Formats: sequence, structure tokens, C-alpha cells
Amino acid sequence: MSQRTVTVDGKSISTDGSIIRDVVRDKRAVAARIDGQLVDLGAPLAEGQDIATVPADSDEGVHIIRHSAAHVMAEAVKQLFPDAKPTIGPATEDGFYYDFDREASFTPEDLEKIEQKMEELVKADLPFIRKDMSRQEAMAFFRERGEPYKVEIIQDMDDEVCDVSLYEQGSFVDLCRGPHVPSTGYIKAFKLLSIAGAYWRGDEKNRMLQRIYGTAFGSPKELKNHLNFLEEAKKRDHRKLGRELDLFMFSDDAGPGLVIYMPKGGRLRSLIEEFEKKLHFRRGYDIVYGPNILRGRLWEISGHMDNYKENMYFTELDSQLYGIKPMNCLSHIMIYKSKVRSYRDLPLRYFEMGSVTRNEKSGVIHGLLRTRQFTQDDAHIFCRPDQLIGEITAIIDMVAEVMAVFGFSYDMEISTRPEQSMGSEEMWDLATQALKDALDKKGLPYDINEGDGAFYGPKIDVKIKDAIGRSWQCATIQCDFNLPERFDIHYIGSDGERHRPVMLHRVILGSIERFIGVLIEHFAGAFPVWIAPVQAVVMNITDTQADYAADVAARLRASDVRIELDTRNEKIGYKIREARQQKVPYMLIIGDREKEEGTVTVRERSGDQQTMTADEFIRIVRQAQPVI
Repeated sequence: MSQRTVTVDGKSISTDGSIIRDVVRDKRAVAARIDGQLVDLGAPLAEGQDIATVPADSDEGVHIIRHSAAHVMAEAVKQLFPDAKPTIGPATEDGFYYDFDREASFTPEDLEKIEQKMEELVKADLPFIRKDMSRQEAMAFFRERGEPYKVEIIQDMDDEVCDVSLYEQGSFVDLCRGPHVPSTGYIKAFKLLSIAGAYWRGDEKNRMLQRIYGTAFGSPKELKNHLNFLEEAKKRDHRKLGRELDLFMFSDDAGPGLVIYMPKGGRLRSLIEEFEKKLHFRRGYDIVYGPNILRGRLWEISGHMDNYKENMYFTELDSQLYGIKPMNCLSHIMIYKSKVRSYRDLPLRYFEMGSVTRNEKSGVIHGLLRTRQFTQDDAHIFCRPDQLIGEITAIIDMVAEVMAVFGFSYDMEISTRPEQSMGSEEMWDLATQALKDALDKKGLPYDINEGDGAFYGPKIDVKIKDAIGRSWQCATIQCDFNLPERFDIHYIGSDGERHRPVMLHRVILGSIERFIGVLIEHFAGAFPVWIAPVQAVVMNITDTQADYAADVAARLRASDVRIELDTRNEKIGYKIREARQQKVPYMLIIGDREKEEGTVTVRERSGDQQTMTADEFIRIVRQAQPVI
């Protein structure tokens, strides 16, 4: 066999081997990259190749391990349940899944069996073998195996695709572009997690499939850490805590994705909204309100009919089409157009706690995090081009101030023009550059998220980090040259001529519902004192202190402390335990000594306690209020 000289991880190697695996010395390697392209370690060697190995503990390596684990899971399912028809099984950011078409439902007991079978397949160290076929050969192959979903995938490929790749391990063969680990033995740490429903190709008109979720890592230690993280996330699940703390509910009678706030949840939302109103007044915003429905003609002018129609609801009034608003911007444009504007009037900053409704698919609805109706802390700023950078940086400062109040760190990214969009390249370039210039002026780092902007303009997205390291998208700053053009809005400049303003769309918290969901998980339901729906429970030890407890409660209420009074004929330990389960910041305990001295014993959630007067306690609560 002829000698070949290749470069592997920067080192020149001469070899008579035929595949990449023959020259790889790093035992952690699961795949390789040649000229930027990921390939299997079983790919053929060629003279002069520059090969970079992909280790198992790298992001790419973990992704490949997970993809291969999905194939192993599918083989295990087929061996245990031959009637199951495999569809697709990708790796994801946190693990992998595979969708199956099967009449009988998978059960948690089935997951255990599948996982045991996977362990057998991993122990067998079965090689992953790539096979290339023509499209016609591949369709015939999968038809013969009774796998219609694979046939459909191949049929729907672009016409210019002539050949496809298949991967075989043991008795399982899948349509896949790869790459995969060399053999099943490389999958050292995996766990199956759950079962869910999923429509074929995400379309509600298609058949409902069964999705099995799992995760995999490069080492057992990493898997253990991740499972611990999942357990912690489960404890913080806002849907579970929302029920336990009596914050909000959903009703099948009302409809999916429609939030109903309970009294405590309503109070929490009101506190956040009042905080935001004060913040906006002090920063020069005017509060406005717009209707929930607007004529269809406006949505045509704005471009929503062409670019966002599938996310909207419509109704008919007086034989005319109306759109239920998915965004608040059009009403604010109407306010701007209601009179002639001078360059001296700008900037104009309109703020609205606006409820919007979007046609979200039932499969993506998730508690407060993804709803069909929600409220945005929405604002639109109309400014002159020379004011643009200053307005963007002022919003960035506002984001920093608010996130500091709630204790969030965050990252920023600029999302650029998506495929489905409107407006000229020049407009998009100007808007994108303005966002970059503002972040550069503030000296803030950012990533570029290609193709994820709004259809009318690019945006800065703010990703906050919660207490256990998860990232959530909240604040958004969108720069828009398009809607001012489409609605022909203008101002009279110092030269007496008409000029086009720039429009900024921005939210700070984003969806109030989503932000509350994030807050619940971030604080595990134990809110800071200033936004706790109930800041303190006043409780007596015996009936002899009931009247004094009621007097203390009345005094606290008169000072705007949010309290509950618990004078039930229950043991004090029971009352304390119940208040702690409700994650109330303070328990004010009143016995004979407190009654005689005119004091209260203040017990914190943590268990620390001290005795003080009611007025001293009121000062503690007031000092917890953030200064904005």
C-alpha cells in the first residue's frame, strides 16, 4: 500500500493507512475535521490532508456522541418493539431524541427496557458503517424495510441531490449525513429521560408521533452533573411552583396557552408593572394605550399580512377584516401620525403595557414561558437619525439598571436579517450598523446571530442568566427604518423640509408572563421582599394574643406592607412550617411577651429571628424597595 503524508493536529505523519483512524493518536477523538468539514474517523485518507481531530469532551464531540446515541436508542426500540416505525432522531443542545410511529404508547417501564438494551448494544461495540446510495436505491431499500417516513424524507429532498448516505450499526440502518463515533462503545454515558408527543415534521395536520428524549456526555461525571442540574431545574419548575404558591392557573375550559392569574400572582404582576411604570416616567417615556384589534388594512401596510399572518388571529366587524394585535407598534405609529411633528419634538418615547395575542402552535406552548396571550413592556421611540445612537445606548443603560435590580447577569447578541423580511439592503445595513455602533460605544461584547432578526429590522437580544446558569431571552432592541417608510411618517426639520424619523422597538423584560416564569425558576419561588406577593405572615401563639396580632396586621397594612393574618387555632410550629412552604420572607410571631412589650418576633425564611417593634419592621421592608 502506498505511503501518504498528512497533517494531524499540526503534526506531519507519513502512513500507509487507508482511513483517518489509522493516523489518529488521540484516544479521545470521536471524529475529525478536514478543510472545515466534519467527517467520520473511518473516512479515507488522501495525500496532503490537514486533519483536526474532534475530542469527545468538545462541544462538537458531545454533539456527535449524542447523535450516535440516538441511533443506538432507535436500534434498541426496533429490537424490543418491531412495530415501531422510526422517523428522525437528531442531537439537541442538551441531549437527543428520536420520534417513532407506534400504535401502543411507550411507558416509563419501556424506557427502562430500552436503556438496558442500549447498554447491551454499547457493550457489543458495534461499528458505525457508512454506506452511500443513489436516491432511488435508498427509497427502494427503506420501502422494503417498511419505513415510509424515510422514503418521504428522501422524496422531499432537492432535485439536485443524487446520492444519500446511510449509517448501519448492528441490525439498524438509518438515513443520515453523519458523522458518527467509530463504534457504539464510544458512547460511555447516557440516560433516557422522558416521553412526549410530537407531530410529524411539526405540523399539527400530520400524525402524532412518540418522542423519546435522552441525553449523553463524554464521561459519566459530566452525565452525573447534568442529571443533578436537571433535578434542580425540576424543583424550580415554574409550573409546579405556580400551583403550589397559588400564583396562576390554566384551564382547559378557557383554552391552552391562556394564563389566569390568581390573587397572589396578580399582585406579583402588578408590583412588576408598577415598578416599570415609575422607571419609564423617570426616563422620559409617555404611557399610551392602544386597542386590541385594528383594521386589516393597517396590517397590510405594516407587512404583517405578508410576513407574520400565520402567527395572527383575525375577526370580521361590519363586513371588514380586523387583525387581533400580535404587537403594539401600529397604535403607536397612529399616535405619531395624529399631528405634524417638528424636529424639536423628537425623540418621542411611547410606552405601553400592551397585551398581545399570537397563534402559537399547541406543541410549543409551555406554562408562562410560551403563551398565546401575553403582556409586553413595550415601547416605541421615534427619533432623528442624529439621535439614534444616543437613544439605543440609553435603552442599553436601562436594561443594565433593571437587570441589576433583579440580580441577573446577561449577554448580548445582534440578530441580523432573516430570509423572510422586507425593505432594502441599505436600510438593513444602516439599522444593523447603528446597533453595532451603540454596543461598541458602550464597550459591550456581543455575538452575531445570523438571520434571526424581526422581519422589519435587526435587533439586539439580551440573554439573561438565571441562578443555575440557564440562558433566557428577554430584552430586545429593534432598529427599524422600514415601518416609518411604509407608513410615510415624517417630521419637519430645521430646514422646513420633511424628514423621515427612525423607529426603535424595545422591551426590557419582554413578555411579562415569561419574565415571571423566569423569576419563579431563578428564585425557586422565594421572591425578594420587594416583589413577594406576601411579605409577612402575622401569627399568634395562643388565642390571648389574637387581638394584638390583628392590631399589628392593621398597622402593617396601613404602611403598605403586604401581610396575611393567621390567628387559626393551630400550633405555632405548624403555622411557621406552612408559611415557609409558601416561601414568605418573614413570619411575625406574637406571644404573651411580645404582646406585653408591644413588639413582634421577626423570623426570616432562613430561620434567623430577632425581636423588634412593628415600626422597625416596616423600615426593614421599605429599605428592601429598589431605588430607581
